[in-house]
Amino acid sequence: MTREEVRIGGDRVGALIGKGGATKRELEEKTGAVIRVDSKEGLAIVEGENAEGVITAVEVIRAISRGFSPERAFLLLRDDDAMLDLIDLTGIAETTAQLERIRGRIIGRDGRSREQIEEMTGTQISVFGKSVAMIGGHEQLKTARTAIEMLINGVPHETVFSFLDKKKRETAQDLLGTYY
Repeated sequence: MTREEVRIGGDRVGALIGKGGATKRELEEKTGAVIRVDSKEGLAIVEGENAEGVITAVEVIRAISRGFSPERAFLLLRDDDAMLDLIDLTGIAETTAQLERIRGRIIGRDGRSREQIEEMTGTQISVFGKSVAMIGGHEQLKTARTAIEMLINGVPHETVFSFLDKKKRETAQDLLGTYY
């Protein structure tokens, strides 16, 4: 029997449970894990015979707790190559104003910067609280992480998007090369 505990913010418990328990139930069905949610403690306890199912359920719960909608977090169930990656902003931003500025740079006006990074890397990105969470394949995550770290370090958006465009072209070249 494998057992894991996951911290989940009180404001995300409802998203994990879902309407009438539907999200939690679906996650249990798809992973074979049993999930108990202690909303007072902000804790999800995940248990099961299948260690892989428990680990997958934990990753989906972590994604939901980091601001992903259950639909987007369930990508971790549907795609064997999909992984969750987190960037913790607490050590980077010393003040609330700095944290807001960094979050604003990543999200962009009307969410356009985040959307453009998602589009150019094939990832899903959530900027929530004091972290940035990403779901995607290994190489996709590596590129998205680099772009987000560039924004955190104050690199102009134009430069970051040029970098992403170059990476996208290189990936396309690599794919074409494998077919010839």
